[in-house]
Amino acid sequence: MWAGFAVFVVVAIAIDLLVMEKQGAHKVTMKEAAGWSVLWFSLAFVFVGLLWWYLNGSQGREVANTVSMQFITGYLVEKSLSVDNIFVFLMIFTYFAVPEQYQKRALIIGIIGAIVLRAVLILAGAWLLATFHWLLYVFGAFLIITGVKMWIAAGKEPDIADNPVLKFLKKHIKISDKFDGEKLTTIVGGVKLYTPLFVVLVMIGATDVIFAVDSIPAIFAITSDPFIVLTANIFAILGLRALYFLLADMASRFHLLAYGLALVLVFIGAKMLLIDFYKIPIGIALTVTAGLIVASVIASVVTSRNDETSNKKI
Repeated sequence: MWAGFAVFVVVAIAIDLLVMEKQGAHKVTMKEAAGWSVLWFSLAFVFVGLLWWYLNGSQGREVANTVSMQFITGYLVEKSLSVDNIFVFLMIFTYFAVPEQYQKRALIIGIIGAIVLRAVLILAGAWLLATFHWLLYVFGAFLIITGVKMWIAAGKEPDIADNPVLKFLKKHIKISDKFDGEKLTTIVGGVKLYTPLFVVLVMIGATDVIFAVDSIPAIFAITSDPFIVLTANIFAILGLRALYFLLADMASRFHLLAYGLALVLVFIGAKMLLIDFYKIPIGIALTVTAGLIVASVIASVVTSRNDETSNKKI
C-alpha cells in the first residue's frame, strides 16, 4: 500500500508538471481550476473507497468503516486548514505583484516541497508518538493554543513587510526589482541577482513549514496510523494549487472561515487531551469538524451578501 501510494504521488506530480510545461506560463481560468479541484477531490474519495473495499475484505466491516472515517475526517481537516494557507499565498503574491501567469509554477514547486516536508514530519511524528505517549498531551495543548491564537488573529491581515524571512533575505542576498519570466536569478549590469519569484518561493516554503507544524498534530489527534495521516495530508496538498486559483478571487467571501478553523483546532486539541480518559467516537469528530467548517462558510457567504446589499443601498 505504501509503495502503491508513492507511485501514485510521483505519477500525479509528473502529469501535473508535464501539463504545466505543455501549457506554458498562462493565467489559470476559473473553469480550469474547478476541473482540477473536482479531479483531486474525486481521486481522494476513490482512494478511500478502494481502501474501504480492501479493509472490508481483509479485516472486516468495522475496521473498514473506522479507518475510512478517519481518512475522511483527516482529509477534511487538512483541506480546510489548507484554505487558510491559500489566503496567505494570496497575500504573498499580492505583496510581490506576481503576474498571474507565473503563480502556477511557484505553487507547484511549493507543493512538491510541502509533500517532502510533510512525509518527513509525519514519519518522525509517528515514531515520536509511538515512543513517547505523553507527547499527545503536548500536541493537544499546542493545538488549543494555536486555535486561540487563530481566533484572536482572525480578521487581522498580517504585514508581509515585517516577515522575518523576508527581512533575512533582503539583508543577505541581492534581489532584483523586476521579474525575468519564470527565472529565479537574473543578470543586471553583469551582477547576478535573485528575482522576486525566488523570494516568493522561499516565502511559500516558510509558510508550508509553519502550517505543517499546525496541521500535522491536528490529524494525529484523529488517528495515529501514519499511512492514513500521510495519505490524507498528501491528497489535501495535491489539490492545493487548483483550490488556490478557484478561491483566490473569492477570499473576501470566506472571512469567517478562520473562526471556524480556530474552533476545529480547539476541539481536536481537546480530543487529544482526553484520549486516555474518553475517546470521542470518530463519527462524532467528523460531524463536529464538518459542522464547524460548513457553519463558518455559510456565515461568511451570508454576511458578505448582506454587506453587498447594504453597500448597494448606500
